[in-house]
Amino acid sequence: MYTTKLNDYAYLIDLKTAGYDNFIGSYVLKEDKVAIVETGPTSSIPNLLAGLKELDIQTEAVSYVLVSHIHMDHAGGAGALLHKLPNAKLLVQKRGAPHMVNPEKLWVNSKKVLGKIVDSYGPILPVPENRIIIPEDGMIIDLGEHIKLQVIETLGHASHHQSFYEKESRTLFLGDAGGIYLQKLDAVIPTTPPPLHLEMKLSSLEKLMSLEPKMLCYTHFGHASNAVSRLQAYGEQLRLWASIVSESTEKGDDLEATYAKIIEQDPFMKKAEEFIKRHVMLRQSVVLQSIQGFIQYFKKNGTV
Repeated sequence: MYTTKLNDYAYLIDLKTAGYDNFIGSYVLKEDKVAIVETGPTSSIPNLLAGLKELDIQTEAVSYVLVSHIHMDHAGGAGALLHKLPNAKLLVQKRGAPHMVNPEKLWVNSKKVLGKIVDSYGPILPVPENRIIIPEDGMIIDLGEHIKLQVIETLGHASHHQSFYEKESRTLFLGDAGGIYLQKLDAVIPTTPPPLHLEMKLSSLEKLMSLEPKMLCYTHFGHASNAVSRLQAYGEQLRLWASIVSESTEKGDDLEATYAKIIEQDPFMKKAEEFIKRHVMLRQSVVLQSIQGFIQYFKKNGTV
C-alpha cells in the first residue's frame, strides 16, 4: 500500500524513494478535477502511479501537477510524470519554470550539490513549455465545490518556492517552507540549503501563520495538526540555529563541530539524532546541507 486517506478529498502517497519509507510524499486532491501536489524524483514516478491506481484514478483524469519548487526531490520527476498524464498541466513558480523546460543546468547543479544521491533520484526529463502554468501569488486552482487551492508564494527555502492552501479544510501543503517533519518522532529538521535567504524564510512563515491553517502537509513527510504553533516553533528553531552557527562560524568551528552543538542545544535534533545517523540520505542531503546554508549565509552577511 502506498496511500493514506487524510480527509474526504485528500490522500498522501508514500513515494518510498530509494527504498526509504516516509521520506518523500505526493498529495492527491480529488473532486471534479484531480491535482497532484509534488512529484518526487523520476525514480519515484512508478510508485506515484501505483498510488493513483490504488485510488482508482485514471491517468487521463489528472488536470494539474503542482510543485512547491524545482529541487529534484520535489519536482525532478515532473517531466517523466507528465508523459504519463496526457491532460495535466504543471504549475511551477516563474523562476523555476525555465529549468523545467530545459533541465540541463538544474541537473548539473543538483549533481554538484547532492553527489551520488542524484543517481538514486534518476534523470530530469524536460517538460514541454505549452504544458506549464506560471501562477501569480494568490491564484486559485478550482478543483470542485469543496477544493479550491490558493497559491501562496513562500520564498526563502528557494527563490522560487510556493505553497498551496485549501481554505475550506484549512490545509496547507507547504513544500519545504516548514522544514522536514519526522512524524514518528514528532520532530522537525530545518531544511536551509545554500543559498539561504533567512529573512525571507522567516517572513514566509509569518505569511503562512496569518492564514491560520489547521493542518500542515509536509512533502517530507506526512500531515500534522496544531499548524500555527508548529510554524511558530519552526521560526524559533531557525533563530536558534542562526545563533548557534553564527557563534560557531566566528570561532572557526568545522561542520561536524557545528553539528554537534546543534544536537546539544536543539531538542528536536537531539530527539532525532539516532534516526539521522541511520538515514544516510537525510543526513547528507538535508542536515549537513542545511548547516552549510547557515554557514555560507553568515560568511556572506557577517555573524550576528
